[in-house]
Amino acid sequence: MNTQPWLKPVGLSSPGQRAGLLADLPRGPAALAEVIQGLLIHEHIAPTYGVRLDANQHAQAHVRSIEALLDGVATHDARPLPAARAPCERQVGVCRHFSLLHVAMLRAQGIPARARCGFGAYFEKGKFYDHWVTEYWNEAERRWVLVDAQMDPHQRKLFHLAIDPLDVPRDQFLVAGDAWTLCREGKADPDAFCILDMRGWWFIASNVIRDIAALNGHEMLPWDVWGAMVPDNDKIDRAFIDRLAEQSSHPDADPAALRAAYEDRRVAVPPIVFNNVLGRDEPVAQSG
Repeated sequence: MNTQPWLKPVGLSSPGQRAGLLADLPRGPAALAEVIQGLLIHEHIAPTYGVRLDANQHAQAHVRSIEALLDGVATHDARPLPAARAPCERQVGVCRHFSLLHVAMLRAQGIPARARCGFGAYFEKGKFYDHWVTEYWNEAERRWVLVDAQMDPHQRKLFHLAIDPLDVPRDQFLVAGDAWTLCREGKADPDAFCILDMRGWWFIASNVIRDIAALNGHEMLPWDVWGAMVPDNDKIDRAFIDRLAEQSSHPDADPAALRAAYEDRRVAVPPIVFNNVLGRDEPVAQSG
């Protein structure tokens, strides 16, 4: 198993000038997830902590790079990262930020890790919600393990979690390629894969593209749009997404094919993407 591509921080996962903040952290996936839970708060779950976000805090959810995220954390509170911040003092993000920060921390400790885009089945029965988790290489067990670093004790209770978020079962978090294939085989309803008012084939297909990009070191915001992403079921190139789904489902089977899948201009992240929440084009290189 060649885990080297997911060992070195690159692009958006790199802490850059803030790398020193990741030194001397508690070791291992579980301890690092706990640190992150004391640093970040989910934009849409904040009210359940009794936190009302202002406009500047909502804007933090659009930060793409880990370096910029750590800038925000350290600028607001200069204490070491293991010092848990009060919920109202935490950096605002979404599932992708929890996952990518976890990835950055794990890589800093020499543990191969990658952010995965897909769908969680453990939030509401019968629904698969748009979600990101961490996948890290457990050398002792010789397997990739899924971790939901967002699930602190409060959220475990909030969502009545019946799974171990430090070892999420593969049928409870479906990487985007597995979700697509399951629906193509008629084993799941594509409309069950959703978030807010977005659902169905086009939504799953877009996440397949996001997952392929993430596997190639380009972990974009969940609402960034580019390339072959189309909000229209009739315009999906289903044969093309079938091929990408195979790569998403089995990223270690053929590393060269995984790289080639990303090199397609319909998948590769361009210098400018469309932020679908803010309704505007944004340069990816602008890390904040």
